Amino acid sequence: MYPLYNRVRLCNQLKRAMQYPDPKTAYDALIAEGDITPDAAQQRLLELFQALHGEVAAHKPRRGMLSFLNKPAPRSLYIHGDVWRGKSMLMDMFYETVPVPKKRRVHFHAFMLDVHARIHAWRQANKEKDKDADPLLHVSRLLSEEAWVLCFDEFQVADVADAMILGRLFTLLLEQGVVIVATSNRIPQELYKNGLQRERFLPFIDLLLERFTVFALDGPEDYRLKQLRSMKKTYVIAQGKASSAFMEKTFATLTNHAVPETQVVEVQGRRIMVPNAHGGIAWLSFADLCNQPLGAADYIEIAQEFHTMLLSDIPQLSAGKRNEAKRFVTLVDELYEHRVKLICTAEVAPEALYIKGDGAFEFQRTVSRLMEMQSEDYLASEHIV
Repeated sequence: MYPLYNRVRLCNQLKRAMQYPDPKTAYDALIAEGDITPDAAQQRLLELFQALHGEVAAHKPRRGMLSFLNKPAPRSLYIHGDVWRGKSMLMDMFYETVPVPKKRRVHFHAFMLDVHARIHAWRQANKEKDKDADPLLHVSRLLSEEAWVLCFDEFQVADVADAMILGRLFTLLLEQGVVIVATSNRIPQELYKNGLQRERFLPFIDLLLERFTVFALDGPEDYRLKQLRSMKKTYVIAQGKASSAFMEKTFATLTNHAVPETQVVEVQGRRIMVPNAHGGIAWLSFADLCNQPLGAADYIEIAQEFHTMLLSDIPQLSAGKRNEAKRFVTLVDELYEHRVKLICTAEVAPEALYIKGDGAFEFQRTVSRLMEMQSEDYLASEHIV
């Protein structure tokens, strides 16, 4: 594992985010400081967040026996649009400034893993009791007691088990006064597209359209491409402290100095830990992905989950590291096929990474792809999920 943030700097960033009274003030401050430029589409969304901020601040949901006194909760919000238009940044401003102690911001995939774990635990504890009882009623109550403002990043549905429970789960959460904010790359009607038993998922889409304000953040500026273009290189020859410093700066720049979070990618029952992630961006080391017994299925899932990958400390590989070289070839193939943007640090230039050993000839295709992945055409291409 490698350090990500200087802890003092991280604490200062958290304090800075919390010092603003509302999203608009935070946004205006970033403009004044030159961290971002004004964007008309973002400002339209900011108006919604500003209004929701005031509504949430004034709403005090009651629990237990007094819940019948509750006034209707503020309307939830679903934001969709291409990557790097500012969805996560604006949601973070709302989340950090809203004066609610019971709130939770979480990657949607991690949230659903938590939900399934709670359902399993409830069933194990109640298997000798009423088998017809609804575990989602119990789980939704626990979730609403822990946080009545839920912010989901990267909302997407790919798992049939998730699809089958979302309608019931969200209905219960909304009934219990939970306010939900979600960002996604997909419009509601395209969630779980072509999924197994999708007809059973359609009521959830109806729920989103009926109970959520749906906003399309369709600004013309692709801030990902703008930031990537501003970088002199996306393949940097650096080791040790120089590699860490480059990656820290790059991750902070691409995430707008967001607090990194641990994310779990689940593949066929296996759990791959991504120690530093935010908003579709992952930072891992070569050792994390290529020194471990991972294969194509793992890399495909990772490539679908993240649109941008920071990969640090790629070593020069000897003949004795043929297994690591083979995994690296498979990793790059999947990142390339899914048009994941790759920013990396390495010990040597691509053509010198693996020149002797089994598969060295085939490795030349990987060299070619590493070179192409630095081109503007590749950087401007859409992420393929």
